[in-house]
Amino acid sequence: MTIFLRLYSTFAFIVLIVTSSSLSSAPAAQALDVTKATIVDLTHPIDANTIYWPTETKTFQLDEVHKGVTERGFFYASYRFCSPEHGGTHVDAPFHFAERGQTTAVIPIDRLSGPAVVIDVSTKAAEDTDYTLSAQDVSDWEHAHGKIPDGAIVLLRTGWSSRWPNKRAYLGDDTPGDASNLHFPSYGPEAARLLVDRGVAVLGVDTASIDNGPSKDFLVHRIAGAANVVGLENVTNLDQLPATGAWAIVLPMKIAKGSGAPARAIAFVP
Repeated sequence: MTIFLRLYSTFAFIVLIVTSSSLSSAPAAQALDVTKATIVDLTHPIDANTIYWPTETKTFQLDEVHKGVTERGFFYASYRFCSPEHGGTHVDAPFHFAERGQTTAVIPIDRLSGPAVVIDVSTKAAEDTDYTLSAQDVSDWEHAHGKIPDGAIVLLRTGWSSRWPNKRAYLGDDTPGDASNLHFPSYGPEAARLLVDRGVAVLGVDTASIDNGPSKDFLVHRIAGAANVVGLENVTNLDQLPATGAWAIVLPMKIAKGSGAPARAIAFVP
């Protein structure tokens, strides 16, 4: 137990150093003591119910290699898994929609950790399934909470994670192989441009895409990709985060040359 506490304290000390050195413009983040913070998991589990983009022909597959007692008398379990890059809680690397954008493995690690900015449009999304975050929404948020800091991880809360894993409710349509009739809220292009101008590191959302369901030209993806801003899709538990003051960490699988990857996303909440 003593060893565990020493290791945890060391980890906390390291996180506080990283926090203080990487974001001098975010006093609230600097003051966060992770030893006293609540850790919120922002990640859906990956399993047979995981939602993937409708055009994916293959989804999550888990094959048993061994599960049981070995010839030497001890228990041993091992599995083999296969999954598309883009499904469940995952990142979109800039390369996903930008030919010269960063691939998954080369995204700078300091771009995957930062102050969490939670913009709540759940009331508006409940009234308009295809609602898109506007530049005015961002301005209103900043009027209430202060300017969004450079390096922020922006998390758009629409309330859609409560529909997971009901594919029809979550995507607006569950026709296999067809992405032409999807309906869910997300970012709008003008809001995305404004956030990119603010220097944010990540655009995250609790729906299937940083573009809304009806989008056919994926302007938000293209705006983000061109600026090497990471996308984070299918997050959950945003109702447990404050508008400001939390610290988010997004760690994707380090897939070489990848256009995206499954990710474990968490937040430290004071």
